[in-house]
Amino acid sequence: LQAPDSAEDAAWLALAPREPAPGQCCGGGCRPCIYDTYAAALARWQRARAAGNVELLAADEVQSNNSELNPDSFTAFSLSSVEQLTEDTYQYRFELPGNSSLRLSLGQHIVLRGMVNGLEVQRAYTPISPGNAEGYFDVLIKCYEAGLMSQYIKTWKKGDMVFWRGPFGGFPYQPNKYGELLLLASGTGLAPMLPILQSITENEEDETFVTLVGCFRSFGNIYLKPLLQELARYWNVRIFYVLSQESSLEKLPWSYQENTYTGRLNEDLMRTIINSCRRKPFVLICGSSAFNEDMSRYLKLVGLEENSCFIF
Repeated sequence: LQAPDSAEDAAWLALAPREPAPGQCCGGGCRPCIYDTYAAALARWQRARAAGNVELLAADEVQSNNSELNPDSFTAFSLSSVEQLTEDTYQYRFELPGNSSLRLSLGQHIVLRGMVNGLEVQRAYTPISPGNAEGYFDVLIKCYEAGLMSQYIKTWKKGDMVFWRGPFGGFPYQPNKYGELLLLASGTGLAPMLPILQSITENEEDETFVTLVGCFRSFGNIYLKPLLQELARYWNVRIFYVLSQESSLEKLPWSYQENTYTGRLNEDLMRTIINSCRRKPFVLICGSSAFNEDMSRYLKLVGLEENSCFIF
């Protein structure tokens, strides 16, 4: 944008949309992305300026107060409860009107919009509630000390209206398509795995074996222990934990000691887990970019084909 030559130019430049910084993109491959939204807003601003008509800026609404989730615009949902799970991770529940449902496909994510010091930030999160949950949806969020979005999230209180859009992505799971799913999750990467696990355990005709490997810093950092213990009781589900900052298993409850490893999920442990699978696994991975790259490399080293893996 050019520097203003007059007061009128300055007034129009003040109305121009702000170009997103690279860190504002959620990185989830959403369509439209925040950059697509910016391009549309910039084109709308340019048309309005050329026509000298400020009202043209409001031609397209970017947020909505109806109850339908939409990939193109943000919809407001009321925050109904907050539950702290660990020192920095929380489970947030949002209300859906009546008994409506988000109707998400497995592993789909939605995008949160936040405003911090006048800067718009967007981040992708995967609801951990079942896709057909009625009247609510739950989101697992880790708050970072210096995170822009975390600054916004920490201001939330019950009854606040929070804007979401979507859904995007997802894993095209079909019952009994795979002999066994191997789910590799680091931290909040557990989120897209839970709806998939729940859909398998709730379907009596789905005989897919599932091995979930959850990687956390410590035993205290494991999210949703009661839910995971309940899922592990199913005949076709195994859950292992890899705790990077635990030096010994002796202080863990005895029920966790047999299926928990200390250290990090490396090539040797990956080989051990894959060799213990009851059928040839198809692997789902979700975590940080470094975790995803490491897991992909280990899988290749242990001989798993590239087309036997999906990264969220």
